[in-house]
Amino acid sequence: MKLLDTLNQDMKEAMRNKEKQRLSVIRSVKASLQNESIKLGKEITDEEALSVLSREMKQRKESLHEFEQANRSDLVEKTKLEIELLEEYMPAQLSDEELQQIVDETIQETGAGSKAQMGKVMGAIMPKVKGRADGTRVKQMVEQNLS
Repeated sequence: MKLLDTLNQDMKEAMRNKEKQRLSVIRSVKASLQNESIKLGKEITDEEALSVLSREMKQRKESLHEFEQANRSDLVEKTKLEIELLEEYMPAQLSDEELQQIVDETIQETGAGSKAQMGKVMGAIMPKVKGRADGTRVKQMVEQNLS
């Protein structure tokens, strides 16, 4: 089932159950997907939808960090719940072992041997792990392997 269909179904269910927070998150994601579709001038694919979801997740994680720094516990709780709700639509995250294997394989494929070639390695890894691993986590692992 396409992500948009799932979101529509979940939105109806959230309306029936009067789940305001869930409904708000779903509407926000649907709006982002719609904006992306308009920007591209066509209906978006599941892969493009995954990119939008990843962007939404990243924004919320950055907001969470800022709210924690500002001691805004009310906003921290709200943002944590939004992240949990978004995670339901994201693909399963890679374990450290799986990610390490992908990093090792990609370093071998690219022939990188120093941190100077990190951009080359990151450019090759990110499409492989799209939506299944956070970019900062991947970056840290690549840095460890290349140092």
